[in-house]
Amino acid sequence: MGQMSRSTPIWQQAESVLAGNWIGGHTVPARTLYPHQWSWDTAFIAIGLAHVAPERAWQDLHSLFRAQWPDGRVPHIVFDPEVSDRDYFPGPSFWLTPSGTSGIVQPPVHALAVWLLHQAHPAPDELRRLYPLLVRQQDYLAVHRDAGGAGLASIVHPWESGLDNSPAWDDALSALPDNTNVLRRHHRRDVEVSVVSHRPTDRDYARYIALAMAYRDRGYQDHGVPGPHPFLVECPAFNALTASAELALADIAAVVGADPLPHRERAAAIGRAMVERLYQPETGMFHALDVRAGKPSSARCISGLIPLILPDLPEAIVDSLATQALSAHFGLTSLPLPSYDRLAVAFDPVRYWRGPVWINMNWLLWRGFTTHGRTDLAGTLKDSMLDVIGRSGCYEYFHPVTGEGIGTAEFSWTAALALDLLNSESSESSESSEGSEGNGIKG
Repeated sequence: MGQMSRSTPIWQQAESVLAGNWIGGHTVPARTLYPHQWSWDTAFIAIGLAHVAPERAWQDLHSLFRAQWPDGRVPHIVFDPEVSDRDYFPGPSFWLTPSGTSGIVQPPVHALAVWLLHQAHPAPDELRRLYPLLVRQQDYLAVHRDAGGAGLASIVHPWESGLDNSPAWDDALSALPDNTNVLRRHHRRDVEVSVVSHRPTDRDYARYIALAMAYRDRGYQDHGVPGPHPFLVECPAFNALTASAELALADIAAVVGADPLPHRERAAAIGRAMVERLYQPETGMFHALDVRAGKPSSARCISGLIPLILPDLPEAIVDSLATQALSAHFGLTSLPLPSYDRLAVAFDPVRYWRGPVWINMNWLLWRGFTTHGRTDLAGTLKDSMLDVIGRSGCYEYFHPVTGEGIGTAEFSWTAALALDLLNSESSESSESSEGSEGNGIKG
């Protein structure tokens, strides 16, 4: 790691944010709105901590996986018993799980995080401890969540996608009642500490609470899927990350003495099923599929570009996704990609996942472009992410036109992924310098 990156204002700010959100056993996403431990946040945070505090990254991951359920699921929230139930909703008294967690999951970014952390600071003993837990996480999704029968995992709640109120779920949610009376019994905490116009509407939130209650009241059982589940959707980002996790597990398996082949085979099978079921040639990108209705969402969302992270994606589809990223729908220029189609009537530049820029999704796309040798697009995207963070700070998300920070300030995964981007920049500069010296070229 070059000292230049460490001395930049972005690096110093990002490192300070992560230090401030460390509470002694794990890192919270942000101390105001998110006072507990979140699943996929933990993975992204570990990727950044690899460059400044790898021991904290391993602690974060172990803290999360200690809460893994017997069936293998890794809950999307692990509640801090020191935080009052009044300070976050829905909290432990809503979920009613014996483990002090929520009962749903989030995208499995963890195996990738573990592998990247090991690459930065080799720790084979840590790999041996986490490998079987990561395998159980993947097995849960493969065995219990294949509602469509084609080898893809279905989410049972929009929150499981991580893209909570994305328009990708609108069609599937429209079949559910939007009885806002449920909010009379369950008080929203998020709108007390955030700008109301930035958060999901009451109608959407009422549906989220009703879905969570229905899953809870069935004991969080997935048996007999599709069975009684009112919401079953195959998300392209969730499944691309599931396949990516298998590829990371193949690398980990080679270190710990396990067989990498089953992981590679499962990753390939997921990729094929995604192309067959979720890719829409008419739009040139992937779309969420409502398993119950057998109908793809019409919304063009950033989740439909995330399969770029898969190295074996057909070249024609890689070309198409790159074209979409540059199109007027997403418009990669001096700003990163928005979460939703800029040309859509319902595009909202400030409301959560319905328009704003999110760094974690753009970081994944940056890795995708890099994987497929699209170095020009990768460079443009990285520069745009660092620019918006440098101008506005480590916000939860950003305005897709002005770059203004929106949502919660001092947000952990924005800080963490900024560190990873800066580290890659420093590594590239070092490699370039070494290459120049080797060719006898003077600067």
